Amino acid sequence: MILLMGIAGSGKGTQGKMLADQNGYHLFSMGEVLRMYVTGAQRERMLAGGLLDDQEIIKIVDKVLMTIPPEDEVILDGFPRTIPQAEWLLNEISKNRWQLTCVFHLVASHEAVRARLMTRGRIDDKEKVIEARFSEYERSTAPLLTWFGEHDVTVLDVNAERSMYDVNDDLIEYLKSNS
Repeated sequence: MILLMGIAGSGKGTQGKMLADQNGYHLFSMGEVLRMYVTGAQRERMLAGGLLDDQEIIKIVDKVLMTIPPEDEVILDGFPRTIPQAEWLLNEISKNRWQLTCVFHLVASHEAVRARLMTRGRIDDKEKVIEARFSEYERSTAPLLTWFGEHDVTVLDVNAERSMYDVNDDLIEYLKSNS
């Protein structure tokens, strides 16, 4: 299992797709799953830049991951986003449900990702929503980087302000050298 972490617009989706295509891995994009399955008030909250309840997210993730054979490599893009989600994931890993290969943190400045987000054209890529997503990331997801370290999980920082190919080369190099 490979975790891709980073602020919205840091390239998690791009890198996840590239790694999956290059290596035959399964790609689980939390954002895509939520855009497909979440409706009503939950969808409105999500479109405003907020996160759903941890238990709602865990239930969705568990259901989707059950469809992937445990021996297959899976890339998680956008999960976990909170400490309770990470606690659930590490608990499942400790049961030998999956093996954690690595955690990549795609590092990019707010300015760099804002520029990317404003040009990609998704419905939730509006200035106000982008700012809400940045705030939510800093409040809920950024603390995971420290939390993982406190739980003996190595997080690899990757400069995501470079071309997607340079970033991908770094990810591939790490995976090859640690396989």
